[in-house]
Amino acid sequence: MIETRLGEFEEVILLLVGILGKQAYAFNIAEEFESQTKRAVSIGAVHSTLTRLEDKGCLTSEMGESTSERGGRRKRIYKLTAYGRKVLTEARDFRIGLWNQFPDFATGKLSFGLLD
Repeated sequence: MIETRLGEFEEVILLLVGILGKQAYAFNIAEEFESQTKRAVSIGAVHSTLTRLEDKGCLTSEMGESTSERGGRRKRIYKLTAYGRKVLTEARDFRIGLWNQFPDFATGKLSFGLLD
């Protein structure tokens, strides 16, 4: 398993896999990404990221049941591994640590100069 820090896109994809649970298949992940971020994403970018995260040990996948709505094709369902959860926790803790070092955010005195 490769030790890694996640890029923002990888982090969001992992989070969406956790959020979607048993509905975490590529097309659904792409739709949820666009819904949550208000940014377009190609299905190819989602597929390649899911493959990369699986290769890193952050995800596992298995083929779901075939459905008539997909013309009998099966969906590949993704699931977070214990390592994937660990990497997400480390990413969250790293970001929180940085936010807590930013003086205006850490003290709650953030001002955009609107009331000064």
